[in-house]
This record gives sequence, structure tokens and C-alpha cells, in this order.
Amino acid sequence: MALTVEVAGKSDVGCVRTNNEDNFGYDSRFGIFVVCDGMGGQAAGEVASKMAVDILLDYFRVAAKSGNYGQVGEPLQGVSPDARALASAIQLANRTIYETGQQQTSKSGMGSTIVAARIQGNALSVGHVGDSRIYLIRQNAIQQLTQDHSLVMEQVRRGYITREQAERSEMQNIILRALGSEESVEPDVEDLVVLPGDTLILSSDGLTRHVHDEEILKITSSFSSLEQSCASLVEAAKSNGGDDNITCLLLRIVERAWYKNIFYRWFSGGPQWQNSI
Repeated sequence: MALTVEVAGKSDVGCVRTNNEDNFGYDSRFGIFVVCDGMGGQAAGEVASKMAVDILLDYFRVAAKSGNYGQVGEPLQGVSPDARALASAIQLANRTIYETGQQQTSKSGMGSTIVAARIQGNALSVGHVGDSRIYLIRQNAIQQLTQDHSLVMEQVRRGYITREQAERSEMQNIILRALGSEESVEPDVEDLVVLPGDTLILSSDGLTRHVHDEEILKITSSFSSLEQSCASLVEAAKSNGGDDNITCLLLRIVERAWYKNIFYRWFSGGPQWQNSI
């Protein structure tokens, strides 16, 4: 049996904002999935997040054809080639966004968070910058795979405040790392293993600020359809305030017989990109 990925995503402007600065995309052919949350105002955040999604997808498409996963930034030690490639793609997105902001006055100061997953067989590499998150649901338990690069969560890690205080803090929107803020950025990357039945959730903070982990687990486990789970997660965030853009991308790891896998690869799994619904 081979492992393959079922996927669904949804993005919503929320209840307060007039513009959706979130973007998400995936290309199942190359096992790459990404969510970005832009910042900068006057549509510049939307530009930055779309640039990040497009650059990440294009990096793996081009590399797959050429066989050359070009190194960008300092090479990381102790991780797989897939994780190094993911870090390079994130560094490339950062550099491009930074240079665009420097060259175009209207885009000055724009930036974006990013969470990305690369899945090849049962090998999972995750990478992120900022406070968008990746969760793993396995055997009816939820685990956050990323650590927010935010001021309040750094205070939680250092023991200065509790997680409950962080959730009420007026400084929740202060992030310590973002794409485009500086010429280079240090993405966090990690190698993991996925199992049949696992569900991965990539989300912007517009979801996780309003829907706690246990509620995310309950909603995601309540539907067999990933599309229904996405829609219900977005509605839960809106019902709880929805003061930011809301995006979630759900991945389910499933077993598929080898002959079905060939059919699936030929007739589905094409590239997808979307921002607002």
C-alpha cells in the first residue's frame, strides 16, 4: 500500500476586515502545502502572502524537473534534504518579498507569516516563520507542531506569563519573525513521520486565536469530509469574533493501493491556489 494525501482548504475575510491578506496553496504532485498570513496594509499584505505561496510552489515544481534543489541561505545541519529544501524555499520567498518592499514604495514594510509542509511517502518536513501554525491529529489527540514566533508566546515559554494571559494580551499581534522584515530570516524546520489516518492542519492565527486546540480537534473529528471540517472551523472562528482573516488547510494521510495511486496521480493532485472566499 502507498500513502497519499487528501486535501481541502478554505479562506475567509472574517467578520471585521474588508480585505483578505491570507493566502494558501498546494501542489499534490510534489507534496507541497502552504498557508501564509500577510501584513502591511493597503493590499501589500495580500501581495506578500501571495508571493510567498507562489514562490514556494514554483521552487518545488522547478526543482522536481531539474533535479536541483538550489541552496538559499545558510545550509541547515541535522535535517533531511527535504527539510533543507523547504528552508531554502522559505528563504527565497523572504528575500524576494524583502527586495520588492525595498524597491517599491507602495510595498514598503510588507511581510507575511508562512507555514509549509512537504510530504513524500511517510516522510513529513514542516517549516514556518511567524505565528501561523501546523497541528497534527493522531488517534484522537491534537499536537501543535510549530512554536509561534510571537512576543506573547515567547513570554509564555520563558514563564513570564501564562498561556491564558497570552490569549487575553493586547500584544498578540506582535510577531518576532516574518517574511520580508529583514534580508534573511531563520525558518524553523523539522522532520517527522506521518501514519495512515493522520490529519494535518495548517492555519493562520485568525483561526487559532478564536478556536482552541480541543475545539479544533472536536470539529475536525466530527466530519468525514475535509471540506466540511474546513467550513466548520472557519464558522467557529467567525462565531467567536472573527476579527481577522481566517484560513485553514487540512491534509489527511490515507493508504491507497498501488493501482489506485497511479490513477489518482494522473487524474487529480493538480496545483491549487486560493485566497478569499
